[in-house]
Amino acid sequence: MPKGSEELTNARKDEIINACASLYETMGLKDITIRDIGAKTSFTRTSIYNYFQTKEEIFLALLEREHRLWAGDLEEIARTNPSLSAGAFSEKLARTLEKRGCMLKLMCMNLYDMECSSRIENLVSFKKEYANALKAVSCCLQKFFPAMTADDIQEFLYAFFPFLFGIYPYTSHTEKQLEAMRLAHIDDTPCSVYEITKSFVVKMLAPFER
Repeated sequence: MPKGSEELTNARKDEIINACASLYETMGLKDITIRDIGAKTSFTRTSIYNYFQTKEEIFLALLEREHRLWAGDLEEIARTNPSLSAGAFSEKLARTLEKRGCMLKLMCMNLYDMECSSRIENLVSFKKEYANALKAVSCCLQKFFPAMTADDIQEFLYAFFPFLFGIYPYTSHTEKQLEAMRLAHIDDTPCSVYEITKSFVVKMLAPFER
């Protein structure tokens, strides 16, 4: 058992967020209830309200954690590689997103609801991690592509981060969606998070190759 109130609080928050993440693998945000989340924790359902006021706040905390982990991976790329070509960096960046399926799904499907139903302090906490992810990408670009100006980097960010919101629906389909595309005669060529990200990023960075 964690010692001290702050340690206990953080441990229980993590347990709640882990329960939420587990449910989100097979259910949608709208279908998941506080009761469902509570059933997967080691304490009472009502205790959740000591840490989060709404289920959307729990999901926002999950998204915050996903961005923190992603930023950590990006910082590791910058720290451990003296130089990278556009192709090599694109591959490494794509691999970091390959591990963040939960983040991409939340951004695409539930961001508006999470932000609108969360207290301002929770939203600010998430935005700080989002800003850290922006900074981590920027630092990689500054290190590996010195030909990029500040304006070039900003233009990349303006293209890349909106692009993230569209990855999930292009790479993840339900059986119902696949059937609808078949009946509508839409060519559904399978594409992974890794493939679509690497292709996009390498094209964006090609003009700044050393």
